[in-house]
Amino acid sequence: MTTTVTGTPAGRLPDFPWDSLVAARAKAAKHPGGVVDLSIGTPVDDTPEVLATALAGAGNAPGYPTALGTAALRTAAAAWLRRRLGVQVADPLGTDPSVIPTVGSKELVALLPTMLGLRGGGTVLVPEVAYPTYEVGAVLAGLAVRRTDTPPADATGVVLAWLNSPGNPHGRVLTDDQLRAWVEWGRAHGIPVIADECYITLGWDVEPRSLLHPDVAGADHSGLLAVHSLSKQSTAAGYRAGLLSGDPALVRTVWEVRRHLGLLVPTPVQVAMTAGLADDAHVDAQRERYRARREQLAAAVRGAGARIDHSEAGLYLWVTRDEDCWTTIDWLAGLGIVAAPGSFYGPAGAQHVRMALTAIDERIATAVERLAG
Repeated sequence: MTTTVTGTPAGRLPDFPWDSLVAARAKAAKHPGGVVDLSIGTPVDDTPEVLATALAGAGNAPGYPTALGTAALRTAAAAWLRRRLGVQVADPLGTDPSVIPTVGSKELVALLPTMLGLRGGGTVLVPEVAYPTYEVGAVLAGLAVRRTDTPPADATGVVLAWLNSPGNPHGRVLTDDQLRAWVEWGRAHGIPVIADECYITLGWDVEPRSLLHPDVAGADHSGLLAVHSLSKQSTAAGYRAGLLSGDPALVRTVWEVRRHLGLLVPTPVQVAMTAGLADDAHVDAQRERYRARREQLAAAVRGAGARIDHSEAGLYLWVTRDEDCWTTIDWLAGLGIVAAPGSFYGPAGAQHVRMALTAIDERIATAVERLAG
């Protein structure tokens, strides 16, 4: 399905969606046991010691960091991509770098069309149900937005395509064939294809594949970029630690603009990222915490008569009662639970809500009890 969305007027940002949950939060707050907030996917577990220790040890950082990232970080990032995702990037220390650090992933998503020089006209493709920041990035660059889950036959005016697998909010994972179709389409039309893979280590029912994997991309990464983050896998959202990798020519373009803008990852954070990317144990331990929460919450949601669609990966349950999402939000608020309405993520989400697994065990258990009635 393909939908053309004119969205907000050029140059004007959409309303910040979370502000519309004020009434639901107020209703949920009246519950005797307090609010169970499953609306925003912010990590709540402690940042692993391996990152915290590295950060503290690098606290003496009098000089400016580089936008390129330290050699140690770029080497660790390339090793992580190879070890965890089966991705072999070009020389990370080359003249045209194949991987650089970013100040988290959200600022990268929001600024990527601008940093690639795409201002002035054209259309950005985003998934039918999508993270709102893809649209924000297009608006900031003066571009239109078109929602589609398949490569369009007519690529006229398209300047960039966003993929998101595993998807936020619905946890949908694209198959190898679907990813390859986007690669072939992008290369045939000379359009960069960018994959937001920030949840790629959190596959539950399926194993997500990176756009940069050789079975998808082929022998090189021309025309392709992937976005990764330590926010969820390393419970380090407060560090603002992300990565951009792929086509060295595209990475270099982004790096050069970031140098001019002063978009620099602080040196202590780069040291912490280097340590975190080299350690798999904390990632696997956190994954198991999320797995346990997911199993409990999913069973309770189904027991309450709701349905879960997709959700085969990622940090969310995509829940529906086949009614307007705001009706479901009101039902949950009456139980003292706050979720995110699916309409935040596009018209196709109007009958779903997103429930996050990012709450402490006690709050998840409380939500389970309330859903059981």
